[in-house]
Amino acid sequence: MTTATTATTATTGTSATTGTSAAPPSRPAPAAALDLDRLAGLRTVPARHPWRWAAGIAALVVLAQFAHGLATNPGWDWATFRLYFTADTILRAIGRTLELTAYGTVLGFLLGTVVAAMRLSRSAILRSIAWAYVWVFRSIPLIVQLVFWFNLSYLYKRFGIGIPFGPTFGEVETVGVLSALGAAVLGLGLHQAAFAAEIIRGGIIAVDAGQREAAAALGIPRWRQGRRIVLPQAMRGILPAAANEVISLLKGTSVVYVMAIGELFYQAQVVYGRTGRVVPLLMVATVWYVLLTTVLSVGQYYVERHFARGAQRTPPPTPWQRVRALARSLPDRTRPAAARTPGGQS
Repeated sequence: MTTATTATTATTGTSATTGTSAAPPSRPAPAAALDLDRLAGLRTVPARHPWRWAAGIAALVVLAQFAHGLATNPGWDWATFRLYFTADTILRAIGRTLELTAYGTVLGFLLGTVVAAMRLSRSAILRSIAWAYVWVFRSIPLIVQLVFWFNLSYLYKRFGIGIPFGPTFGEVETVGVLSALGAAVLGLGLHQAAFAAEIIRGGIIAVDAGQREAAAALGIPRWRQGRRIVLPQAMRGILPAAANEVISLLKGTSVVYVMAIGELFYQAQVVYGRTGRVVPLLMVATVWYVLLTTVLSVGQYYVERHFARGAQRTPPPTPWQRVRALARSLPDRTRPAAARTPGGQS
C-alpha cells in the first residue's frame, strides 16, 4: 500500500510539474503560405496543344485558298457585281423583299397567337380546329400554297358578304381584291402562322404551372397573369425560334418569283437573263441576303438581352462591350508568364 501511494504521488507531481513548466509546442506555418513560397520559385510552362494548332492552321489554309479563288478567278466577275450591287432595280427589289417579310411576319404571328390560344383552350372543338390548321399548313410546301392563292379566282370568282347559307348583300370580284402581292402576303402569312403557333404554344407550356397557380392564389386576373407573369417568362423560349422563323421567311420570300413579283431573287433573275451574267448577279442577291440576315440577328440579340433581365442579374454583354473587354485584357495577356504568377513581380 505504501509503495503504490508513493508511486502515484510521484507521477502526479511529475505531471503537474510538466504541465506548468513546459513551453507550448510551436504551430506549423499555414499550408497556403508554404504553397505560395514554393510556387513562387517555379517556372510556368503553358500547356502544349499541337493538334489544336494543326487543325487551326489547316482551316486557315482552306480559307486562304477560298479567298484567293474569289480574288483571282475571273468567273466571279466582280466588276459586274459592283455595277449592280447598288443598282436602282436591286434596291427597289430589296424594299419589296422587306415589305413581304414585314407583312408576312405581322400576319403570321398575329394569327399564330390566335391559333396557339385555340390549341391551349379547354374547348375540344377549338383545339381540334387549331390542330388541323397547323397540320395542313405545315404539310403543304410553301410554293404550292402560293400558287394556290394566286389562282384563287379560278375557284371563287367573287367574294360576298351576307348571311351564311343565305342571301348575299354585296359582292366584289376576287381579282380586284386579291392581287399578286396580296396573294403572296396571304400565303406567306398563313404558312408562317402554323409555325408561329407552335413556337408560341411551346414557350407558354414551358413556363412552370406553379407560376399560374401562385398568381391565381393571389387573386390576379387571368389576363393579367398572362401579360405580366407568363408572357415575360415565355418570351425567353419564344424569341430564338421566332427570330429563326423571321429569318427563314426573309429568305423564303424568294419563292414568290413564281408569281412574278419583283423581289430580290426575281429581280436578279431578270437582270442575269438580260445580261447573261449569272454568277455575279447571284452573288449580289447572296450578299444582300447575308447583310439583311445579319441585321435581323443583331436585332434578335438585343431583344433577347432585354427579356433576359428577369432571369439574370447582369445582362449579357453587348458585342461592343465584349470588344472593349478584350482590348483591356490584351496588355495582361502580353505580359510574361512569370509576372502573372501569384509570387511574380510585374
